[in-house]
Amino acid sequence: MLNTEEQLARLKQRIAAIDLRFTQRSFAAPQFQAEPITEEEIAPSEPVRSRIEEWADGEVVQNQFGEHYQTERLFPANRQHGATDIGSLAELPPDLMDALGDGEVPSTDCERWAFLDTETTGLAGGSGTYAFLIGVGRITTKGFHLRQFFMREYAEEISVLAALTDYLAGFDVLITYNGKTYDQPLLETRYRMCRYKPPFSRLAHLDLLHGARRLWKLRLESCRLMQLEQQILGFYREGDLPGEMIPYVYFEYLRSREAHRLMPVFHHNAIDILTLACLTAIVPAAFRDTGHEALGRLGVRRGEDLSGIARWLIAANEPEKGLELLKRAVDSGLPDRFLFKALWDIALLEKKLQRPHAALKVFTELAGCSNEYRSCAFVELAKYYEHEERNYGLALEFTNEALSFNLSPELTHRKARLERRLSKSKPRRLL
Repeated sequence: MLNTEEQLARLKQRIAAIDLRFTQRSFAAPQFQAEPITEEEIAPSEPVRSRIEEWADGEVVQNQFGEHYQTERLFPANRQHGATDIGSLAELPPDLMDALGDGEVPSTDCERWAFLDTETTGLAGGSGTYAFLIGVGRITTKGFHLRQFFMREYAEEISVLAALTDYLAGFDVLITYNGKTYDQPLLETRYRMCRYKPPFSRLAHLDLLHGARRLWKLRLESCRLMQLEQQILGFYREGDLPGEMIPYVYFEYLRSREAHRLMPVFHHNAIDILTLACLTAIVPAAFRDTGHEALGRLGVRRGEDLSGIARWLIAANEPEKGLELLKRAVDSGLPDRFLFKALWDIALLEKKLQRPHAALKVFTELAGCSNEYRSCAFVELAKYYEHEERNYGLALEFTNEALSFNLSPELTHRKARLERRLSKSKPRRLL
């Protein structure tokens, strides 16, 4: 352990180094120096324009509004992102978005789709929030290409926005995740603040968040992009920077001009956009193809996923396709927490499609074992035997079974009605 004099000497040494770093005066050694100061400690900080290139593979770009920094990155076609083959993205059909886009997304080649995500100085939005990093991904035959527009300082905002406008001119469709609520309104605000026309009016916009919620809200606790990345794509990030920390990292960069602090932010943005592209291959495909082969190729391999897609198809007025997928999900060996919900949906759908005997078979199966739908299954059986078979005795038995689980006024009324019908149907005794 250092004695008091040595500790004092070292403290004076560090104070002198800090003073030099911020005043940029020539260094003078302190009176008491326990050990020499390293070159790293006394080196003056360099301006960001000469240091960002050392950490991010890109270049300074000039336009009529000034300068900004741009990076380029390619995720090769022979790579995987979790369970998804990046090369298969180039095979996506032009009309993939037809059903999901409600007719608002035109059929166009997948290379004309722009996948956009922003990193901002605040999570709440508003006129004081800047988009300091804007990433745009595109599908190519060589793989997934990503361009990132970086604002090294606030004065470069107009240059970044102008470059984004020029780049988006090469696309027809904009794809985001929560972009209709956050990214696009934020960018439109920044364009207006800079008195520059936003480029989004000519682009069809598909916000994948809404479709993802319809698919997986019953299965997953959250439909955050990273949650889907793990649960659907099977990709887990290592050492990722939490999104809520990103504004603080950028503010620290503006203060210190140390560009290396930003590299986790660039990486976070890149993975978000690649994940968005891979999910785009899965979610709209649910409306188009119910075959195991196509869904498996796109990463939908588990029965839980098939069940979620089926409910989405049913909501989209495709009941037969939804029913087929639900049955396949059951056959795939669903866990109990998903199995009984799938069986219940199958039974109700068969009933809706006026196939009472098919529905009766599933209701009977649900009534025969312990599950959360057992009481409801007994009610459905009681309805069937009362109205279809006119078997009031059996209907009353199923009603009593349902009452053992749920003593409701509706069931009590049904029981009284069935007892009256049974009493009227008894033959009169001969005197």
